Amino acid sequence: MKIHKLITDTKTLTELCQRLAQSEFVCVDTEFMRENTYWPELCLVQIGNEEEAAAVDPLADGIDLTPMLDLLCDNEEVLKVFHAGGQDVEIVYNLTGKTPHPIFDTQIAMMAISQSEQIGYANLVESWLGLTVDKGARFTDWARRPLTERQIEYAIGDVTHLAEIFPKILDKLVSTGRGMWLNAEMDKLADPENYRMDPDNAWRRIRQQGRNPAVLGRLKALAGWRELEAQHKNIPRGRIMRDETLADIAGHPPKKQADLAKVRGLSNAWKDNDIGKRLMKVIAGAEPLSKDEMPVKAKRGAPLGKEGALVADLLKLLLKIRAREIDIAARLLTRADEMEALAAGIRDLPILEGWRYEVFGKDALQLVEGKLAFAVKNGRLTMTHVDDMAAELNGTQEAAE
Repeated sequence: MKIHKLITDTKTLTELCQRLAQSEFVCVDTEFMRENTYWPELCLVQIGNEEEAAAVDPLADGIDLTPMLDLLCDNEEVLKVFHAGGQDVEIVYNLTGKTPHPIFDTQIAMMAISQSEQIGYANLVESWLGLTVDKGARFTDWARRPLTERQIEYAIGDVTHLAEIFPKILDKLVSTGRGMWLNAEMDKLADPENYRMDPDNAWRRIRQQGRNPAVLGRLKALAGWRELEAQHKNIPRGRIMRDETLADIAGHPPKKQADLAKVRGLSNAWKDNDIGKRLMKVIAGAEPLSKDEMPVKAKRGAPLGKEGALVADLLKLLLKIRAREIDIAARLLTRADEMEALAAGIRDLPILEGWRYEVFGKDALQLVEGKLAFAVKNGRLTMTHVDDMAAELNGTQEAAE
């Protein structure tokens, strides 16, 4: 494989992207810093295929990333391969307003062919290639220039190894017929709505007890204000105010600015500084949340009770058995809240649709309906249909007679 150590000019980047545009896939990774900023600061982009790879320096004077961004977002003929690519996709979205497409994430793919739910990159490389990744450069300052040879070598390795692993994972998916299982997960990763920072929706990420419209209205106003303050200052939103402090103020709003000094999580300076004045103005102008915006109540069946809780526990046991039997991550099949809903009588669930129904939902429903039982065979816990168990028992009795 040809390695281009570090690209720092537009001409070389353009030529690389023209060659990569002829590939079936390109592997992509990024290095960034975001500990002290609202927006992640892109420090390095690694991109390559099976034949060549390079590190691109977005901080180089005069470099234009447009050829690479066009390849990632506008070229539908080339598959973009990431590992745990959520933050990488977010960075591309922040730069372009678009997300890479079509997209493939090897961490998500591993869920369909193993019981690994969030396999790390180093473990992925070790399991497929038998190589140990040097983690020493992982937590270095990627914004500092010049970058060291060790940093660049470490960074490019992220895509050179991935370019070797991806075809192997793809072959496994094809041979097992599980590629279609991942379509919805990949579409979700590429959905621009996941990365759109809308201040009006910021409140939905904050935990808040109760459904009081006045409290939720203040929560919405305060969360949106905090988001804009953080964006304007380009600092993490938690530096403005932590979630729990914001929720506390929404539930128990201070009557005057001087009362802010009594709020846990705020410094004494808030009682007379400018940001405190802006906060009080937001509280005063907040309106109750409209009926249309009220959070949708989760679908709930009858209260579980002791029997229902037992059924939910049995479903979780069934999930463990099935995940082990077919070598799949349990999280890809379903989650605890969905099994509790099934135990409570809800039937409009993803687990009862499509491939999930065929692989797990059908048996889960039969367990709830009393048609499936657990049995121990050869020292292993297995699932057995009640009718089959009865037939087997009758056959044993007849043989004994």
